[in-house]
Amino acid sequence: MKKYGGFLMSQIGRLSSRTWERLLKECGVDAFNGAQGRILYVLWEHENLTITDIARLTSLANTTLTSMLDRMEAEGLVKRIHDKVNRRQIFISVTEKANEYQEKYEQISNDMNKIFYNGFSETEITNFESQLRRILDNFQNEGV
Repeated sequence: MKKYGGFLMSQIGRLSSRTWERLLKECGVDAFNGAQGRILYVLWEHENLTITDIARLTSLANTTLTSMLDRMEAEGLVKRIHDKVNRRQIFISVTEKANEYQEKYEQISNDMNKIFYNGFSETEITNFESQLRRILDNFQNEGV
């Protein structure tokens, strides 16, 4: 039996990214793009994180993340905070400017979920997300 999971996930990823960018534009959010929004999301959820933590939570590569954080810092969305005990340890935190976008981000996220899960029952959503977590775990256990 031929399997299409990877192909379908790739298509879903591309289409959802385009939809996300369109919804950002429609809401007047031009301060960050979709990938930067993922970074802000995990920071809103966890407050202060290291770059390694952000990379793990967003699945973005450290090298990509560093340049994105540089741009976001220049835009006034995030700030770097040196640990008082270990000066080599740097935490990333959102700024007040970024916090001003949180409500719009959550609305866009809700709109995306409505599109994504249109026609799904709560049980189907729970089962589907459980299976997606298993796939994600499979990739994370591969060391990707």
